[in-house]
Amino acid sequence: MARYRYKALNADGTLLDGTLDAAGEREAARQLERRGLTTVSLATEGANTRKPGSARRRRLRQQDMVIAFHELATMLQSGVALAEAVAAQTGGSHHPQLLAGFEAIGNGLRRGQAFSDALASIKLPLPTYFLTLVKAGEQAGMLAQALADGVAQLEYDLEVRGEIRQALTYPAVLVTAGIGAVVMMFTFVVPKFASLLNRGADLPWLAWVVLHGGMFARNHILWLLALLGAGAVLAWRSLATAEKRARWHERIERMPVLGPWRVESETASWASVLATLLGNRVPLLDALELAQSGVHSPRRRSQLQEATRSVRTGTPLADALEAQEALTATGYNLIRVGERSGELPAMLRSLARLCANAGRARMKQFLALLEPLAILVIGSIIGVIMIGIILAITSANDIAV
Repeated sequence: MARYRYKALNADGTLLDGTLDAAGEREAARQLERRGLTTVSLATEGANTRKPGSARRRRLRQQDMVIAFHELATMLQSGVALAEAVAAQTGGSHHPQLLAGFEAIGNGLRRGQAFSDALASIKLPLPTYFLTLVKAGEQAGMLAQALADGVAQLEYDLEVRGEIRQALTYPAVLVTAGIGAVVMMFTFVVPKFASLLNRGADLPWLAWVVLHGGMFARNHILWLLALLGAGAVLAWRSLATAEKRARWHERIERMPVLGPWRVESETASWASVLATLLGNRVPLLDALELAQSGVHSPRRRSQLQEATRSVRTGTPLADALEAQEALTATGYNLIRVGERSGELPAMLRSLARLCANAGRARMKQFLALLEPLAILVIGSIIGVIMIGIILAITSANDIAV
């Protein structure tokens, strides 16, 4: 049995906070349901307790914000007053930066400040579209729905990054292990056979290169490590700013398999954000500018900016995008159908799903090529080293005979 701390809403929409004992989270949720309560949050008591100051040292993650704003949206959708819902969040077990932020929002609400302005003033690392969604939802009287849509988009962005990270984990481990094995052989195994050179053996050129390479690596190991560290620093600096990362995105899009995957991934993200904004009654031109701000490729961003200028002059969105060749033929058709039927957000969501699925398929294709290629390259390098060592041994034996 474990003790769970819960937040739940009763039939009157009042927020309740307490603890209960249950065998697991599902059992705890069932207990609350049997009481006629709607679960807002449920956590093991003590799971979020840390040493003093440890939470402050931990960086605020997007997952932390997703959980906090999901709880806030759930309370608002259940009829809890905004001030009461914000006050409930200040007593939660969230990241200290979020707790301080909700307290500042509560103070702003008591002074008569709008929720969207109070949220913008605390400067949480939220995407621009999230703040715009909140402002539009507040003006339209749909704050709860706007928050829920913003949280859903944050979860989508988090899921995409998680999929990419998970997909690249195994190849990264494979390449790192292979490089480590090659370094170990050059610095520890190969030098053991360097004494063969002192016997005046007429070594084959491959054996000579391998043995001398191993001795050089062992004698200059500190310089090689320093060079490797410098390369890592240069690689990090090449990705340190948004402008430099944008150049790398531009280069990746020219690659055979990764290029189309990046295009489809960015198109899915753009279409999803645009659909969410339009679904919350954000004006089309404002929504287009906000959606294109999340596009990393400078070339595609300029295409979308030109398309926005064309839309501003009265050109239909599908025609403006087609003139700039910003999407695929399927994308133009879906957007054109959405404009004619008045269901543009729904068509954009369909486009986002199509591109996301196509991107996942291309990622699998890339990994299917990358893993055997990495194994082949690393195996070939290790094989060449072993052949060089064997040639040195056999040459020395021939001379001794």
